[in-house]
Amino acid sequence: KLFGILLLWGVLSICKLRWKDIGFSSDGTVSGIGKGLLFGLVCSVFAYAVECIVLLFLHGNVHLSFYASGFSLTNEKGSQAGILFIMLSVLFNRMEEGVFRGLFTKILEGISYRKSLFFIAFLFGIWHLVMPLRDYLQGEASLLNLIALGIGYVILAGMMSIKWSLLYKMTGSLWFGLGDHFFNNLALNLVHVVSNSEADSLQIVRILLWQLLSFVLVLWGYQKKNC
Repeated sequence: KLFGILLLWGVLSICKLRWKDIGFSSDGTVSGIGKGLLFGLVCSVFAYAVECIVLLFLHGNVHLSFYASGFSLTNEKGSQAGILFIMLSVLFNRMEEGVFRGLFTKILEGISYRKSLFFIAFLFGIWHLVMPLRDYLQGEASLLNLIALGIGYVILAGMMSIKWSLLYKMTGSLWFGLGDHFFNNLALNLVHVVSNSEADSLQIVRILLWQLLSFVLVLWGYQKKNC
């Protein structure tokens, strides 16, 4: 992703665009990121609470555990990494927001907003196929799992892309979405639910609840603003 940041910087230079031209305005940076972090926190609390209640009902015990791990839809723990590494890695979300929600939105200004919205969501979904493809190439997943997880990643990442694109449209900057994106990745990699000594057995349920709730809230806010 460091290469992606350098590539984005190079494209902006060639196209004679400034960072603020793709959504990184100098105004409202702190407040925008802060609102995004708060939004992510509120939605995550709901999803984590539902997961904990279900596991408590099923097993009679549940607690949160904090450690750095890799996120996977297969619910398997990724390789251990330092918390500092995770925090630095999610900062590269600026590259993803800058490229997909910022640069591509700028490039696609000539077509209808709805078409660009779904096209960017599709590209963002394809971008995330690298994770199930990596597992398949390493022999950790079958071809059937690759197809199933690939479809899941495209749909989930696409929905999240639409959410962050709508936030960009509503606020006029990428900071709100960046804050939510940052919190999303940080929490998923650091905060885990353990029950019967098994971690994140219902992680995919939590993720779906979290993202569906945030998506519905953003969509409701967008429709209300444009009524």
